[in-house]
Amino acid sequence: MNNMPNMKKLLLCLGVFIAAITQASAQKAILHGKITDSEGLDIQGATISAGTTKTGSDNKGVYELKNLPVGKTIVTVKHIGYDTFTDTLILTAGSRVLNATLQKKDNQLNAVSVSTQKQGNRNAETLIKVENSIMPVTIIDKRTIELMGSRRLDEVVKEQTGIAIVNDISGGARSVGVQMQGFGSEYVLVLIDGQPLVGRNGGNFDLSRISVSNVERIEITKGAASLLYGGDALGGTINVITKHQVDRPRGYLATSYGTNETVDVSLDGETPILNKKGSVALNTNYYHTGGFNTSQGLIKGTTAPPYDNYGIQGRFRYQFNDNNLLSVMGRFGLRRSFMSKDFGVKYQTQDVLDEKDINLSTNFEHRFRNRWRSMTRYYLTRYNADMSVTLSQGDSLSQNKFGQLFNRLEQQVAYSIPNKLDVITGIGGTIESIDENILSDQNNIKAYFGYSQANWHILPKLEAIGGLRYDHILKYGWRLDPSLALKYNFFGGFVLRAAYGTAFKAPDMRKLFQTSYNPSNNYLMVGTNVLRNTINNLLASGQVSQYELESVYNEIKGLALNAEMSKSYNVGLIWESKDKLIRTETSVFYHDIINQINPVLIGRDINGNLIYSYRNNARAYYKGADISLTITPLPGLQISGGYQYLIAKDRSVMDEIREGGKFYAPLFDPNTGVVNYQPTASDYWGIENRSKHMFNGRIFYTHAPTQLSGNVRVSYRGTYPFSDKNSNGYMDRFDTFVRDHYLLNAGLEKKFRDRTISVRLTAENILDFVDQKVPSQPGRLFFAGVSYNLR
Repeated sequence: MNNMPNMKKLLLCLGVFIAAITQASAQKAILHGKITDSEGLDIQGATISAGTTKTGSDNKGVYELKNLPVGKTIVTVKHIGYDTFTDTLILTAGSRVLNATLQKKDNQLNAVSVSTQKQGNRNAETLIKVENSIMPVTIIDKRTIELMGSRRLDEVVKEQTGIAIVNDISGGARSVGVQMQGFGSEYVLVLIDGQPLVGRNGGNFDLSRISVSNVERIEITKGAASLLYGGDALGGTINVITKHQVDRPRGYLATSYGTNETVDVSLDGETPILNKKGSVALNTNYYHTGGFNTSQGLIKGTTAPPYDNYGIQGRFRYQFNDNNLLSVMGRFGLRRSFMSKDFGVKYQTQDVLDEKDINLSTNFEHRFRNRWRSMTRYYLTRYNADMSVTLSQGDSLSQNKFGQLFNRLEQQVAYSIPNKLDVITGIGGTIESIDENILSDQNNIKAYFGYSQANWHILPKLEAIGGLRYDHILKYGWRLDPSLALKYNFFGGFVLRAAYGTAFKAPDMRKLFQTSYNPSNNYLMVGTNVLRNTINNLLASGQVSQYELESVYNEIKGLALNAEMSKSYNVGLIWESKDKLIRTETSVFYHDIINQINPVLIGRDINGNLIYSYRNNARAYYKGADISLTITPLPGLQISGGYQYLIAKDRSVMDEIREGGKFYAPLFDPNTGVVNYQPTASDYWGIENRSKHMFNGRIFYTHAPTQLSGNVRVSYRGTYPFSDKNSNGYMDRFDTFVRDHYLLNAGLEKKFRDRTISVRLTAENILDFVDQKVPSQPGRLFFAGVSYNLR
């Protein structure tokens, strides 16, 4: 009996001990999340540690640390090839999420060309994933752009396989456009973070307007991307992805100086705010060039104008919680150019062009469940161009103000079952308006769209991609366009892909309403909706004689333009070695376009200046093949290259020749004045500005111990037709051609102070190719630059 009090004491102590253990256990914390890189790709095998507790991320980048003590702790994430991620947390009892984004070390060079197997596009402001594209994709990362020494967007893309830079000089603007797989610039959609840019000069979106100083990567889709982006992407897309992930305060300053008085200065800053739930980033850029002259002595002054370009972009992001994210972006660009030309015989012109570009976007992302996500996107952009051309005596040749306003609202919803199914659906609408001083009011085009695409892994090695797009453009009706693709993974690392898609493109505002004068080539371009009034005014003022009007004018005046329609086919084979050191991709493509809108000569004024408008008359097709190869034989060494073969022709021209129509006139050699023989369809060369052969090669090497990097790059473009010298209406061997040529570039970079300071030397067009028919390509260029990365 005397032992009972002792037993009670023992039980009481045991209870207190168990309660203490239980309470201590309850005060433990759990930390979990996901490890990705700056491109949103899952990182497997990263080491995550908090105090003495460590774990690794799985094949989806997911990790979990259990039984962590509450209170202050330091979390580190490490992985070979990436900068170490560190964060200090105050842990409380229960579960907490920490997602970490690792930045690649600067001496790591990614492959320039990346297949669509690559995982993730999650840091762009869209739910569309680039790896789900049915067409071939090329990705150019930030490190590659740095080593190339590129300053503007056109300088980056022109070195890629199957991409050519095209020009349309108009009123002092360089108008540097792009051409892919035969499609001209007006069929290639340029985007920033998935939102389209507007403002075209002569049909080209001027890629030189875009600085690449704050670009995280550039995604290029070659071939029809119209299912997800609409008719403006018949030929593909160029999506400029700016940096989004901000994990700690950073600053960046870069400046370079080189030939033609070229100055490029960028200042960037970013920092987390609001307890790291939010972030702000600001990028500023100033670019100046003194212009250059490619006329080879025929014209004094500059053929490519001097200009100053100012750009600023800001972004605010706020993560309310794990399921809600708000992003707001604003961008402003201003370019001012002035060009003086002396043609001799007391004929001098001066043209001035001011361009303003404003972009605003708001995105709100919500995650309903693990498999459901939505994103609401609104985008507003305004483009203004004010151009004047005068004679040196003060007489005005032309004065033109052009304004374009574009509103876009879109709702996206995505559903995903990992490694099984990806579905993206979107609906939205756009209002595009144009105003010019020649018009009495403002004109606009309203459009509505909807699309859905599913990527279904039917079998572990077989993936099917199907989609449908609906477009309703007021005044042009509605249309449904399907797409379908299959992807099969063979043994030995081979992947076979076959794709088919259709597209619909209504005439843009420029073809309908814009009237512009080109002082370089002395012609007037008139939109079809204002054609009759413009010609009547010219007739009434005596500037045009009825005898100078072509018969085609009576055919098209008052005639509305029809929408263009296309069918695209692509078959590709990809092979990648198991160690991922060798990768090659081959694709064959065919694009068929009905009702393609082409310029047509309708007359001349009393001074001999040409007058053009537009009509639907061509049945074009582009067919060919691409091949690319990337090899990494040694750490830090990458060798890559590519080749494209292209045939671009208009069936209507060949039919006219075969049937003895208007193109059946005897071939005329303007050099000898001799009429040779009756043509056949084989005498037709093809559509102007298209080369049959293009290839490029690149060698990049980084010596990690000394932080010294060097590269050599070469691009070749084959002969291509430029103008119809014998005026028979199509390109033949007696016309004017641009000769085949090589562009040889090289770069050298040295890093100092733990890679925070970089010094770069670059040389471009070392072989000094210059041709007046390629006005955007200057002669030999040299640049020196330095950048400072404040981490």
